[in-house]
Amino acid sequence: MHFDFIDLRLLVAVIETGSITAGAERVGLSLAAASARMRGLEQQAGVALLTRNPRGVQVTAAGERLLQHARLLLQQRDRLRGEMAEFAPGQRSQLRIVANTVAADAFLPELLADFLALHPHTDIALEELPSPAIAQAIAERAADIGIVADHADLRGLVSYPFRQDRLVLALPPGHALSGRRQIGFADALPFDFIGLPQESALQQHLEQLAIRSGGPMRLRARAGHFDAICRMVLRGAGLAVVPEESARRHAEIQRSALALTDDWATRRLSIAVRELAQLPLPAQRLVAFLRQGEEDLADRTATD
Repeated sequence: MHFDFIDLRLLVAVIETGSITAGAERVGLSLAAASARMRGLEQQAGVALLTRNPRGVQVTAAGERLLQHARLLLQQRDRLRGEMAEFAPGQRSQLRIVANTVAADAFLPELLADFLALHPHTDIALEELPSPAIAQAIAERAADIGIVADHADLRGLVSYPFRQDRLVLALPPGHALSGRRQIGFADALPFDFIGLPQESALQQHLEQLAIRSGGPMRLRARAGHFDAICRMVLRGAGLAVVPEESARRHAEIQRSALALTDDWATRRLSIAVRELAQLPLPAQRLVAFLRQGEEDLADRTATD
């Protein structure tokens, strides 16, 4: 049997997205080309890899087995590229990082930018997922590095401390809740909120918690990232649950933000990998870089 890496990348993308159309878009192929490649892949395998239906595709048992091998081969290819880049300047390696909402928005952008500046031949694809899905992606070799909250099941993975994720309630100037120091999430639900997009892992989590607490969140608007949300809060559009790290970037938000008393509002974030020694060298370097950031933060905290 002969498989090329484009076919394998396409197979992974189609299964992960549940659609040939979405899979083709992810790998940069036209729908016609992707469909032809998937048919050719099934002909070579001699079995059906996908079950097609009007809502998308489902993977067969044979497709699931091939998916495992495809992810391993793609990871090995990326590791080889990363190691060869050491000896052949100009070659590029790409790392796939999956992170929860808070890590992806509040902590990683500057860190990844600094890492990229130090390593000009490494590219990074950052994707947001819920923490349980991140742990699964790492376990299945669908990503190199994950940043997860402490409720994820990390059995079988290696993890390292990254950051503490503390959520706070951002208030508009002069809001009725101003002057308090802390509040339970349920007590804030009668007021209007600004939230993240519906597909955001954190937003889904908050909306589920709101329903369990007695009522849905009254969302006036959704914004794509925490900085935009904080700016809307400052204009009086509503309350918002944001990471303390994001609140610090807006002095007025930081001064008036309320600590959330709910247990879920404070979580530890961890770096999760399958086996550090088996990662491509650029990925090993990134793990070391992220861990160094945590050590520096701990040192500054101890000094303060």
